[in-house]
Amino acid sequence: MSLMNEKHYELRRQKLLNFIEEGVVILASSPPKTRSNDTEYPYRQNSDFYYMCGFQEDNALLVLVKTKELSKIVLFVEPYNEEHALWNGSRLGIERAKERFCMDEVYDIHGFSIVIKELLRDHVALYIDLFDESEWITQAKKTAKELRETRGVKRHIKAIYDVTHLIRTLRLIKSDEEITEIKNAINITALAHHEAMKRCRSGLYEYELQAYMSYVFQSHGAQAEAYGAIVAGGNNANTLHYIDNRDVLHEGDLVLIDAACEWELYASDITRTFPVNGKFTVAQKTVYEKVLDVQLKVIEAMKPGVKRDWLQQYSEELLCQALIDLGILSGKCKTLLEAKAHKKYAPHGIGHWMGLDVHDPCPYVDDEGESLCFTAGMVMTIEPGIYIRADDATVDEKYRGIGIRIEDDILITENGYENLSAMIVKTADDIEKMCKELV
Repeated sequence: MSLMNEKHYELRRQKLLNFIEEGVVILASSPPKTRSNDTEYPYRQNSDFYYMCGFQEDNALLVLVKTKELSKIVLFVEPYNEEHALWNGSRLGIERAKERFCMDEVYDIHGFSIVIKELLRDHVALYIDLFDESEWITQAKKTAKELRETRGVKRHIKAIYDVTHLIRTLRLIKSDEEITEIKNAINITALAHHEAMKRCRSGLYEYELQAYMSYVFQSHGAQAEAYGAIVAGGNNANTLHYIDNRDVLHEGDLVLIDAACEWELYASDITRTFPVNGKFTVAQKTVYEKVLDVQLKVIEAMKPGVKRDWLQQYSEELLCQALIDLGILSGKCKTLLEAKAHKKYAPHGIGHWMGLDVHDPCPYVDDEGESLCFTAGMVMTIEPGIYIRADDATVDEKYRGIGIRIEDDILITENGYENLSAMIVKTADDIEKMCKELV
């Protein structure tokens, strides 16, 4: 059960309204998504909509109305329907939604086109997701246009703003309850990664390791994977978004697993790389410890006031020097960085925001385009990697085919940071010990 209650959602809505001088905010739930023909993917609520009200059904709308004198919160939902309850499960319905959610008014979604006309009347600003093309948002814009062209309406919508930027600015700083939900997801993910290390051996298929992890996720109550799992043996690790997970794991190779679960819609995001047979070769361990050293130094630099752009630059300097130390690149670090030579082997960013979405779409820059400084309550992944393709003849043969990424979820605290996933083994020695543990 979610730790969030109506007080949390009320506080978030008030913070959103504080951004707005006057106007109407409309947020729509996610529509169901077709998998094929008449079957659908498991339903997952729109993160912004959920953040503002906690309602988990589809075909719903949240409307916030603010004037100088007062504000009003309105929810539109599907009414209870016995046939729908028989085939697909019971909806909350209008009356139970009124009882459960702190809303001023709750209406039947099918009456939206009538009610929205009154809600928009005499307002000059409309706040929506500008890229939402749902029928309800389209209807709201159509109604705003009709009111503008109606005689006798003195005030009408003159400007439409993107509300998602405001909400995602709020989402950037996690509450204590949100951090606990993220920790819950990480705790289960830790068990799954350790299980994969214990189960792994040559001859298994990548999907078998994924299955072991999926079992841990679901058997501990996680609703879903937070994203499509990557289980990449050998050279497959050098495809950054490898999700086929269909190959055999071979003796002497590494396996990179980027997989994590979601708890009460909050994500975790963890990557570990370990030897299929439980023992690093000298070359594998050498590269691995270079990546780990980079990660530890980057994490250690995280604290309030540090800019994310600086952290990215710092990580690239460390990775470039690591590649020089390995003999994969040659030359001066500064010159190689300017030429972006390191990007061939370390192509991606050092990390991303994480929360209700595994890649939380919160802002990275302020309104002037300057990189944001870290503030207590932010959660970011840190995931350096070095990737050396098997066919790269410019690299010493002993390193070819090695792909390593190490990823943890880091909370910025008042005085520094907390590694929320520190319980997942990642030193070479600890990984080898975990791989040897009996299941």
